[in-house]
Amino acid sequence: MSIDRALVDAALAAVTDPNTGRPYAAARNLKNVAVEGDTVSVAVVLGYPATRQFEAIRKQFDDALRTVLSVQNTRVEVSQEIAAHTVQRGVKLLPNVKNIVAVASGKGGVGKSTTAVNLALALASEGASVGILDADIYGPSLPVMLGIEGRPESPEEKTMNPMTGHGLQANSIGFLIEQDNPMVWRGPMATSALEQLLRQTNWRDLDYLIVDMPPGTSDIQLTLSQRVPVTGAVIVTTPQDIALLDARKGLKMFEKVGIPILGIVENMAMHICSNCGHEEHIFGAGGGERMGKEYGVDLLDSLPLDIAIREQADSGRPTVVADPQGRIADIYRTIARKVAVHIAERARDMSSKFPNIVVQNT
Repeated sequence: MSIDRALVDAALAAVTDPNTGRPYAAARNLKNVAVEGDTVSVAVVLGYPATRQFEAIRKQFDDALRTVLSVQNTRVEVSQEIAAHTVQRGVKLLPNVKNIVAVASGKGGVGKSTTAVNLALALASEGASVGILDADIYGPSLPVMLGIEGRPESPEEKTMNPMTGHGLQANSIGFLIEQDNPMVWRGPMATSALEQLLRQTNWRDLDYLIVDMPPGTSDIQLTLSQRVPVTGAVIVTTPQDIALLDARKGLKMFEKVGIPILGIVENMAMHICSNCGHEEHIFGAGGGERMGKEYGVDLLDSLPLDIAIREQADSGRPTVVADPQGRIADIYRTIARKVAVHIAERARDMSSKFPNIVVQNT
């Protein structure tokens, strides 16, 4: 008995992506569907990194196809293809960088840098090529958090090769100065230095570049938001009212320059006692969720105030690499997957598809 192709298509159309809540077919993730004898083959191409879920996705399609009469064998291939997506108007993409994600906060001390590093590591753990730029000129922390020592190589004395830590390509002003040397620079100098770090680093085929933004909403942040091709921003806050007040300012700043907000991360949502495991909301509860509802932005997830997060970052082995099977690392991976899915659902950048038109006098 031959396989009814219409039944195969119907079975495939019913398989839903648990990360988006939509059928894979509707998102055009299915390629090369073929029926040969008693075998059905299909390629599932995700627009976001999720290598840890490949086996579960294969099983989804295998189970769905085997409900079709006469299907004896299945060949399901799962892969991911990260595309470049649109940025704010008038700003061109960087060479070799598909998507830039700004991680920002309205004020310091909310765990923004720790979140940025673990977000980058979580994306890399799912099979993406990831870089991270420490944009905090006055208080660089990336060298310590990634456990990287030394200075970047400059092959032509005009550009820099990124440093590498835990599989991430990285650069920071902290690699170029002494650790205890303060950067006593005015805003224009700091902005210029940061643009050089961004544009003169030889990034190698990045799917995502995470930019750990300086805290606040001053001239530096505004200038960078206007000049740097940002795919989207993640706002980090704590549940405390004062932190939320400043986080709202950061969110509005990105909105004004046409940069979409990919979501909110609520840090220090509850304190976990290291002795008894008791959880207490010492900074308040539900602030990130209320802010998300107010502005129509997703709360990506909430992270606890846990001593291990601080200890692991200070030791140069952030949580995602220090305790990859732990509960907190799983939260960071959930945040990373949601960020990547939000990016994948945005319009793709097609500027590289069009040829340059040159008019010459003949």
